[in-house]
Amino acid sequence: MCRHLGYLGPPVPLKGFLLDLPHALATQAWAPRDMRGGGTINADGFGAGWYPPGAAAPVRYRSAMPIWTDSALPAIAATTTSGAFLAAVRSATIGMPVTESAAAPFTDGRWLFSHNGVVRGWPATLADLAGDLPTQDLLTLDAPTDSAALWLLVRAKLRAGEPPVKAVASVVADVLAAAPGSRLNLLLTDGTQMIATTAGHALSARVADGSVVIASEPLDASPAWQPIPDGRLVVATASTLEIS
Repeated sequence: MCRHLGYLGPPVPLKGFLLDLPHALATQAWAPRDMRGGGTINADGFGAGWYPPGAAAPVRYRSAMPIWTDSALPAIAATTTSGAFLAAVRSATIGMPVTESAAAPFTDGRWLFSHNGVVRGWPATLADLAGDLPTQDLLTLDAPTDSAALWLLVRAKLRAGEPPVKAVASVVADVLAAAPGSRLNLLLTDGTQMIATTAGHALSARVADGSVVIASEPLDASPAWQPIPDGRLVVATASTLEIS
């Protein structure tokens, strides 16, 4: 059920994380090691968002194709360098569309967001929570998927001024109460910090050389990778990692 990663640290080419490392995101797309809860490969689209120096908002590149079939990506990833980025590959839940707009990351202002998992009983189980959202937000939903709806819930709290950690934690709690058994590994960044959750899916983190990487699965065999236990909230900067 999808794979995602986020990076904060010294500027590096996207190519290593997306394509070159032994277990880069492209490899995780067709040979994932821990698809707990369902799915076999992540062939239903991909996306990446990164922060160019001095830019007011991140740049985003998304596709409905499997990441390994995109002929433009190797050149884009090799020539794009950033100190902060978020990327994801998608395994669509049965019944949800396979379109570019359904692929993470979702974005608003400086925020990038990804969801790895599934909301049980969607859309009925989210109806009450979504009923509190502005009608315009619902009418302009990126795609009719649980991930896009989760982003609307998080985004509404961010726009209302809630601290990002509280916004993410409260959405996870609300959704688990409304849809027990949901798998809610969320990843949110504004280019300076990352917030991640583990709820039913794997997640690992590596802090080394003034950088932090949070990923569904370790990208290489470095002993610096540490697994994040289920049911935790992770807050990271380029040099710190807090797990609660």
